[in-house]
Amino acid sequence: MAPAQPDGHRHIEVEDLVVRYGTVTAIDGISFEVRRGEHMTLLGPSGCGKTTTLRALAGLETPTGGEIRIDGRPVFSSRQGINVPAEQRRLPMVFQSYAIWPHMTVFDNVAYGLRLRRLPRPEVNERVSAALDLVRLADFAKRSAADLSGGQQQRVALARCLAVSPAVLLLDEPLSNLDARLRAAMRLEIQALQRQIGLTSVYVTHDQEEALVISDRIIVMNAGRIEQIGTAFEIYDTPRNAFVADFVGAANLISGVVRPEHRRDGLIAIETEGKHLVCGVDPGRPLASSATVAIRSVYLELDRQPRPGVVNSWPARVRQRALLGDALEYVLEWDGRLLTARRPRHEVFQEGETVCVHVDPARCIVLE
Repeated sequence: MAPAQPDGHRHIEVEDLVVRYGTVTAIDGISFEVRRGEHMTLLGPSGCGKTTTLRALAGLETPTGGEIRIDGRPVFSSRQGINVPAEQRRLPMVFQSYAIWPHMTVFDNVAYGLRLRRLPRPEVNERVSAALDLVRLADFAKRSAADLSGGQQQRVALARCLAVSPAVLLLDEPLSNLDARLRAAMRLEIQALQRQIGLTSVYVTHDQEEALVISDRIIVMNAGRIEQIGTAFEIYDTPRNAFVADFVGAANLISGVVRPEHRRDGLIAIETEGKHLVCGVDPGRPLASSATVAIRSVYLELDRQPRPGVVNSWPARVRQRALLGDALEYVLEWDGRLLTARRPRHEVFQEGETVCVHVDPARCIVLE
């Protein structure tokens, strides 16, 4: 049989991957692919299996079943009995803890992997210099790694991986130890760097904002399974189910009885316990007798006057207001429940005030 030819678009392929620890299933038969040059993020809460998936790609975990292919060739296959050792996969990983040696200089930290491969000294010097230039640490080459800030240490860890010219880079919560301001700056740097060199990368995080900023696509994981795969806009604007809607961004989940007589013009309607009609986008699939609609808090509009003749317009009472810096968050009493609305700073309403809530039906997503 001729060897499989690499697909020009599929760089990493994971098929029916299972990882078990005794009776505990950490990864439950997941499948996905990462395209060449793509920045894919595994996003989910602690314990969902995202880091286990990354470690399985790297060869640091031995799966129970399934297959992992890099460039069309299996590096793990339970069916074929293949398990390529981690050092032969050459998939460098940037860890949460940085894993740099404080007793070495920045240069020596970055050169470590190259020297293990016994590369000629001129080539080591050239590669280390190029990697430090990429992460903007060229002037720090002779400095002790112990004298660097957290952000600089993370750049050293990144440069060490880039120096070996990897085809794929794996990153396991690399920014979680940084403060909020530095984390925001570093994620933009990683995004720019990844695009500059066209590297295929798989990134693990539990930070939804981080995932939305840096990713070409996002895999949302929960309890060892994949809930949804899509771009940041797809995940945010059209969540598939209640878990995705609630975990990625603030969402109001409204349940009610489906009113089929109102199903027209690309919309459906549900009736809440308080007899309010909520119109949303028709998902184009058969619906049960009840359904849940997700509405992002940023899409709830507030006004002091009703809008006659429009759908999804209801009175509510402001129960609480909170300043979020560049936005105001309102907790609203409506239909015997609480809704959350996030509005610009100039839209000021007082606690206890009665307001009119409006939402475009196009922003009301019927969940599976």
